Amino acid sequence: MNTMAEAIDKTTGAMSASELAGGIHSRATVGDFTVADPRMSCRDVDVWYGSKQAIKGVSLDIAQNEVLSMIGPSGCGKSTFLRCLNRMNDTIDGCRVTGSIRLDGQDIYDRSLDPVPLRARVGMVFQKPNPFPKSIYENVAYGPRIHGLTNNRTELDALVESSLRKAGLWEEVKDRLDQPGTGLSGGQQQRLCIARTIAVSPEVILMDEPCSALDPIATAIVEELIDELRANYSIAIVTHSMQQAARVSQRTAYFHLGDLIEVGETNDIFTNPRHKLTEDYITGRFG
Repeated sequence: MNTMAEAIDKTTGAMSASELAGGIHSRATVGDFTVADPRMSCRDVDVWYGSKQAIKGVSLDIAQNEVLSMIGPSGCGKSTFLRCLNRMNDTIDGCRVTGSIRLDGQDIYDRSLDPVPLRARVGMVFQKPNPFPKSIYENVAYGPRIHGLTNNRTELDALVESSLRKAGLWEEVKDRLDQPGTGLSGGQQQRLCIARTIAVSPEVILMDEPCSALDPIATAIVEELIDELRANYSIAIVTHSMQQAARVSQRTAYFHLGDLIEVGETNDIFTNPRHKLTEDYITGRFG
């Protein structure tokens, strides 16, 4: 692959990791960051934490019914970018986001837009399972109840069951819905959090390293669930596992030092990367 990398350098002006570390940045992303019918569309997104710029002019679309994986070294900005997609960065003092991020054509940073219902439409599953200190039932019922999504207990019961079924958890918990969600295993807790996210009828599900705290068996179950959920949702996942990205996603975006270096079909990114930085990361030369 060294010969291919040298050819890429000559034809595209690809930069080495040391050049980027020295402060030379390319804002031109290799590959097509657009899709024909995007669920979310981001253009020229910059993120600042005080005087430090964490994201630099990133443009990227998330398609309908696809899993988009975001990979890159620690501190490259992928989780920061993910949190922009449902305004979670609003909760961080000194964080400033510029550029355009649209959900179904609507600017999510419009001052008239309430971020609370936005976060129901763009749900988040975190790295560490974080069930509420409530029963399994109440963990799932909480969101629909506060958002007024059901009219009576019968409808709420049906929604809880449906969400737990979609998360692949119903058969395991149906006889103990009144028991604490915190009493479940780690993998079950993460699926409970996914059920909680699904219950408020999101359009997009964001996942920030959802399997990093899970064992291989639980990881395989969650990965299978992600593939099933793609039929009904658009999913963006941050992962440090390139194997996981290859297994669950249709498109992959590679971040480095706040820049979106390359984006493309997952198979192409992992078998024929076009940028030297992408190739070096995938082959383990750095990162």
